[in-house]
Amino acid sequence: MKIKVQAMGEYQTNCYIATINDIDIIIDPGVNALQWIEKNVTNPIAVLNTHGHFDHIWSNEEVCKRYNIKLYTPKNDVFMLSADPFGTGVPYSTADYEIQEDEEIILNDIKIKFHYFPGHTPGCSMIQINDSLFSGDFIFKNSIGRCDFPYSNVQDMKNSLKKVLSWNKNFIIYPGHGESTSLNNELGSLKQWLNYL
Repeated sequence: MKIKVQAMGEYQTNCYIATINDIDIIIDPGVNALQWIEKNVTNPIAVLNTHGHFDHIWSNEEVCKRYNIKLYTPKNDVFMLSADPFGTGVPYSTADYEIQEDEEIILNDIKIKFHYFPGHTPGCSMIQINDSLFSGDFIFKNSIGRCDFPYSNVQDMKNSLKKVLSWNKNFIIYPGHGESTSLNNELGSLKQWLNYL
């Protein structure tokens, strides 16, 4: 799998293109992502959202229309696609598939698992493709997503941290902001955050 990344917009939100067997999967197309995507895809088949915050979904609609592809969004965050809860003027989009908690889907023989980790948002998920996790705003390098926003929940975040700390497999982590890392490298930080919350 080849992974391309570009930080988008004021909040430098990472948009990813994961390419497997000449098939492109677009993850979290943020502000003005289409121009970069057009230069870096040859055969896009889907747009995936890790969660519903505006800086991760801004270009959902125009990317899906441009390539006539489907949008996959965690069901508990679907309301954010058309509600603009932060009043940012985010273009509205519509999920073609509302992903259930911990649901696995198969696109063109590619297994994709949405691991459910609420707290930052009600539907916040890490998207697993092979041994890579696109963590959205759940896990960053040496940090975690904020849980003091509207629709965030501290107790959910604590439960999500306990859940991921119970895993016994390493993954490469591609976060929604900042540099990539690995789950093993973040275990100490995640334990500290759990104790802090």
